Amino acid sequence: MAQRVRDVQRWFTEFGRYAYTEVAPIPLDGLSGWHRDRDTGDIRHDSGKFFSVEGLAAQVPLGPVPEWTQPIINQPEIGVLGLLVKENDGVLRALVQAKVEPGNRNGLQLSPTVQATRSNYTRVHQGRAVPYLEYFRDHRAHHVITDVRQSEQGAWFYRKRNRSMVVETTREVELRKGFTWLTLGELYAMLAEEDRVNMDLRSVLSCLPLSASGVDTVLRSDGTGFRGSLVRSCRPSAGARHSLGELLNWLTDTRAGTDVLTDRIALDGLRGWRRTPETITHESGQFFSVIGVDVTAGGREVAHWNQPMIRPRGQGVIALLVARIDGVLHALMHARVEPGYLDVAELAPTVQCIPDSVDVLPAAARPPFLDTVLSADPSQLRYDTVLSEEGGRFYHALSRYVIVETAAEGIEHPEFRWIAVHQLMELLRHSHYLNVQARSMVACLHSLLAVPATAAPAVPSMPTGPSTAGVEGS
Repeated sequence: MAQRVRDVQRWFTEFGRYAYTEVAPIPLDGLSGWHRDRDTGDIRHDSGKFFSVEGLAAQVPLGPVPEWTQPIINQPEIGVLGLLVKENDGVLRALVQAKVEPGNRNGLQLSPTVQATRSNYTRVHQGRAVPYLEYFRDHRAHHVITDVRQSEQGAWFYRKRNRSMVVETTREVELRKGFTWLTLGELYAMLAEEDRVNMDLRSVLSCLPLSASGVDTVLRSDGTGFRGSLVRSCRPSAGARHSLGELLNWLTDTRAGTDVLTDRIALDGLRGWRRTPETITHESGQFFSVIGVDVTAGGREVAHWNQPMIRPRGQGVIALLVARIDGVLHALMHARVEPGYLDVAELAPTVQCIPDSVDVLPAAARPPFLDTVLSADPSQLRYDTVLSEEGGRFYHALSRYVIVETAAEGIEHPEFRWIAVHQLMELLRHSHYLNVQARSMVACLHSLLAVPATAAPAVPSMPTGPSTAGVEGS
């Protein structure tokens, strides 16, 4: 495994000479191909496609911040995030690409086989065609393992959705420049590296149905320790503190009982925000800003463009408290309300915030378990890696993703529930239950299924469909 990871790193380095971005900040008012709406000040693409930056007025009367206004990205198109998989020598492998995005701090990151908005794959930009798109647009000739619409950041996007697909093919696949086949074990090993696996690939990986009745045998688990409880939690027959029906009722209660009122308003009409020809910033200096960038790229469908981007102020903390309950690992999930969600609330990690921005909010807005996470003993950490959010719209949006093991006793809160891993996997078969940060966390949890390097790593074979291929890690 270690040697293979080094091989992929070398492939990254070599391809990086061809695929790159040069990103320079430019004034918002100087964006080429974009215009400022005369009436509202909204920032729109000249084609009317891609996305716009608009204003949003939000009210959550019973929330710690009952009302506010903010810029938000409106991208009504449903994009495609597709992962192509294929059995080879009894092992399932995924076709991933080294993709460069203007907002990536480190340039190249591993992304799904296809990662494209509708404007991109219909070639509004008049650039090159999206490779391998045919496997996902004409998927009837192949085996669809998962196909579900999921949301993205509800704090920065207005009701944005992507179609997440995993498609298995038996046909020969031409390997194009910038793409490589990796086993799931190899992909999970990459998740331990800082900023290597991008948000979209993490999101698609989370939707893979890794819960299976024979998971203990396939993973060679002796049932002990943290890993044993995690493996056990992947079994659909494993126990859980709450039934799935109880969890759905709790989330529905939250959605039905929480008033979230949103109005799209003029970008020029935002209270508490300062707009200059260069940027849009909050008067506190926190939260995020809207900036303009000029991008020159190699290895992309288009070689040069301008665009607005959201730039967060400070590094985020995305944390998951986990505990063994009757020998089964549970995650403490938050029914989180965000103004950009299609349906009021989605399940989020235990903590999801930018700590510096929290400090300027009312005390009641401080996440309940943030201090528990920040003060966790290193011996409690099961995962701790800096990962980035989507680099096509967000500039250097970095978060520390942390999984902290704790004891469940005494941890009760009406907005939180302990949920077993197999229940999270069941919910991921449907749209709009787990937010994008929670989906990343599920992928990080799955990465911890890999056995130590002294044994042959593996994760369970797909429980649905015709393939019986394993997904060996080496």
